[in-house]
Amino acid sequence: MMSQPSVLRERLRRVRHVALDMDGTTYRGKTLFEFTNSTLELFSKLGVTYSFLTNNCSKSVADYVAALQRMGIKADASQIYTSAQATMEYLRAEHPSVRRLFLVGTPSLQREFVEAGYELTVDAPDAVLVGFDPDAKYSHLCRAAYWIKQGLPFFATHPDRVCPTDQPTVLVDCGSVCAALTAATGRVPDAVPGKPDPRMLFGLCHRLSLRPDEMAMVGDRIYTDVEMALRAGALGVLVLTGDATLDDVAASARKPDLVVQNLAEFGEQLRLARA
Repeated sequence: MMSQPSVLRERLRRVRHVALDMDGTTYRGKTLFEFTNSTLELFSKLGVTYSFLTNNCSKSVADYVAALQRMGIKADASQIYTSAQATMEYLRAEHPSVRRLFLVGTPSLQREFVEAGYELTVDAPDAVLVGFDPDAKYSHLCRAAYWIKQGLPFFATHPDRVCPTDQPTVLVDCGSVCAALTAATGRVPDAVPGKPDPRMLFGLCHRLSLRPDEMAMVGDRIYTDVEMALRAGALGVLVLTGDATLDDVAASARKPDLVVQNLAEFGEQLRLARA
């Protein structure tokens, strides 16, 4: 039986909702972890609800619902929250005059922004927005750099440097593309509304009428998932099935509240706290 310090046990007892990172936490690439569905069932038995949060905005909410269902995970649109949604909420609140975007992103991401009322353009945009786009053209990145160099607002959906994969490759993600644009222009993004920005988790709390201390954020990255939880006042849980390792934990100045091998171990910790 796992031992739990009294402070951790009490914090686990307060958890009413689990915000789950997706790739690297509930699955890797296109492979569902064998323990995921049984752990989600355990959450339900414990009276704990859950949702899926991801910085990967290459897919729309509808795409994620379909992808999860193909893997065998039952989910609906209300359980999905992406960095694209967080970015839209940020732009509406902080930059309502921005309507024309030069967008580096997948066709799915482009559709989401168009459906939200934004106009996508390569000429005279109001701002540059960089997301995750594995098919980004060099000429498009050069044009983005040009507009950034002209002083237009420069936003990024999320800071992830690489995207987890089960294939023998490295998927260069939004943070790395932004690093290249920064090297070319001398400017860093003006805002990055995805994880670890705590507003992403606060938005979920508002949707569910919960306090941050009633939430657990479970993910595989210290600098996004755990950092967001710590900034928001939620329980920050690191799983070792994706990006981070124990060496990363030892080297990090910001420590997770809880480190577990995988999602199943976290489920067992929740169960023990309620025993």
